[in-house]
This record gives sequence, C-alpha cells and structure tokens, in this order.
Amino acid sequence: MNDTSPFDSRYSWIRLAVTLTIAVMGNVGMWAIIVIMPAVEAEFGAGRAESALPYTTTMIGFALGNLLIGRAVDRFGMTWALIASGLLIAVSYAVAALSPSIAVLSLVQLAIGFGTASCFGPLIADISQWFLRRRGIAVAIAASGNYLSGAIWPVLLGWLAADAGWRWIYTALAMLTLAIVLPLSLLLRRRVPAEALAQAESVASQRARGTGLSPRQLQFLLGFAGISCCVAMSMPQVHIVALCVDMGFGAAVGAEMLSLMLFGGVVSRLISGVLADRLGGVRTLLIGSTLQCIALFLYLPAGGMVSLYAVSLIFGLSQGGIVPSYAVIVREYLPAREAGARVGFVLMMTIMGMALGGWLSGAIYDLTGSYQWAFVNGIVWNGFNIAIMIWIVTRGRGGSSAPERALAA
Repeated sequence: MNDTSPFDSRYSWIRLAVTLTIAVMGNVGMWAIIVIMPAVEAEFGAGRAESALPYTTTMIGFALGNLLIGRAVDRFGMTWALIASGLLIAVSYAVAALSPSIAVLSLVQLAIGFGTASCFGPLIADISQWFLRRRGIAVAIAASGNYLSGAIWPVLLGWLAADAGWRWIYTALAMLTLAIVLPLSLLLRRRVPAEALAQAESVASQRARGTGLSPRQLQFLLGFAGISCCVAMSMPQVHIVALCVDMGFGAAVGAEMLSLMLFGGVVSRLISGVLADRLGGVRTLLIGSTLQCIALFLYLPAGGMVSLYAVSLIFGLSQGGIVPSYAVIVREYLPAREAGARVGFVLMMTIMGMALGGWLSGAIYDLTGSYQWAFVNGIVWNGFNIAIMIWIVTRGRGGSSAPERALAA
C-alpha cells in the first residue's frame, strides 16, 4: 500500500471506529418500535397488523432517508447530514412520546425512520470510500452498528425503564441522541481526495464492463433482490416478540431472542466481510441468502422456548451479512463519486422489503391466526433472491475483488 494513499490507512480505521459508535446509537430508532409493539398494541387496543403499522412507517422513512440523505452526503459530506439528522431524530422521539394514538405514532415514526437512515446506508457508503483492500470487512463493521444497536439498546432501556413504560424510553432516546451523535459527527469532516476517487472509479468501470450489464440494470436488479431477501428477513426480526407473547413466553423473552438474533447477525456480518474481501460481494450474498432460507425452514417446526432461542441464533448467524453485501457489490461495480446515492438506492429497496414483509406477516397472521404461513411466505420471497444471485454469478464474474487488490498493492 502506498503510504500517501487514503485507502486502508490509519485514519481510515479511526474513522471506522467513530462510524461504528455513531451507528450503534443512531440506529436504535429502527429497533425500539419492535420492542414496544406489544405495549402499544395493549395501550391502544389494536390488532396485530395495525400495531405493526408504526414499524412499517419507520421502515418507509428509513428507506427514503437512505436514498435522499445518501445523495446529500455525496454533495455536502457526512458531518452536515448527521447533524441535521440527529436533531430530527431527537425531536421526533420527544414528539412520539406524547402520541395519543397509533395513527400519530405512525406518522412520527416516519420522521424517526428518515433521520435514523443517516446512520446506516450513508455511513456505510462513506466508510466504503476509505477502503479498497479491506473494504468488505470495513463495510461489515460499519453495518454491524445497526445490529449492535438493536441488540444492546432495547434490552438496556427496558431494564432502566422498569415499569416506566415505552414513553419514558423514547424520552431517554431523544436525550441520548443529542449527547452522542452530534458531537461525534464533527469528527467525520474530512473527505476522500478527488484523485483517489478517480482511481477507485477506474476499477469499478473495468469490473462493470465485464458483467454485460449497464450500471442502471445492475442497480435495479439488486434493488429487486433486496426486496426479496428482506421480505423474508423481516418475519423473525419484526414479529419474534409478538410470537413469544402469543406462545405465552412473554415480551421479555421475545426481546432476548431478538437480541440474540442480532448478536448472531453481528458475527455473521463480520464473517461475511472477510468472505467479501476474498470472494467478492455477489458470492458472499448468495451464501448468506441460502443460509437464511434454511433458517426460515427451521422456524416451522420450532414450538418451544429452547428451540426458538436456538433457531433465532441460527437465523442471526445466517442472514447478518446479506445487506452489507449489497453495499460491497455496489462499490465493486458502480461509480465511487455516486456511492451515497447508489448504495442508498439499493439499501432503500432492502428496507422497503423489510417494511412490506413486516406488514405482510402481520396481515397473514390476522387472516390465519398463525405465523406458519407468514414463514412460508418469507421462504418463497427468499427463493427469488437466491435465483437472482445465481443468475448474476453465472454471467461469469461473480464479484471477484482482485482489481481492488491490484490497485491497493
């Protein structure tokens, strides 16, 4: 590695550490609504599909934020995007804590999701600019902040809140966001030099020509693949707490299963990052998608507390690396100067899949009185994702990371 290169440098790793810390705090808005779903359902006397609506609006806002904030980062840099988003998140938490109905809570969650997005796709795209040889593991670490947030904060805040309720939790999150996200965002003001971006773009252009797909074709194909895998992914992640309540285990057990699932997801993301640096993003994604499908099948016979704990861990270990692999693929094939917008679009589609899947699973439950058919629905959607990845791999290139290694050497 050239000592003057900004890629894989000491500063790159320091920036990654700051990015991970921001992500752990900033992404909690995506998970808190899942943990409070049973309390919201009980307080407002809602059905399962209605009580899942705030999560759906959160994910819609999260999806739009990944796209629009990603574009803003390409133009204005990461720091200003994080400052504006942090203020939006904090104010929205405070307003949500006063919600008189599910309709109002759902509307405010749209804003929470939008602001929270700044701490996912845009941060991942930003850190991907600072790595070439170790891009896969860097993206995986940054993306792990999302799962660490879901694994740590809901359980911690639930313990601190005791019987204070979900409104207290949201008030605490408003204050924590201001105290953590805003100061750390000031440490990300530096931007990659233009000449270094030009080098990275030449590598992506060379790789893209070898696929036979135009950048737009690849981007939209990845978008549909993202919807497919995340409709499947959302069933356990969104409804595991409600499933445990239905089975008489209680919301606390469900929250522990979600935490276990997400910790497993962190391990999966790190392993996938190492694999992506060796195999490329496409093959890594295919492996993760296939394992996720197997784990969904395992949920069908699971009926006891121990079996659900075990399968939830298996599910987390299977699927955690899928979403970060999309970011790696985009950076392997598409222009570096448009990283925020390109990564944002594909991750937006994965999040739309989560939103659709979260609502669809609740609707299937209301129709059938069981989550069995919701799991089957997820397995079918997962099959579409596997088919797309196999098709891309068989076009001959499959995402080898060799060009990045050659440039970084």
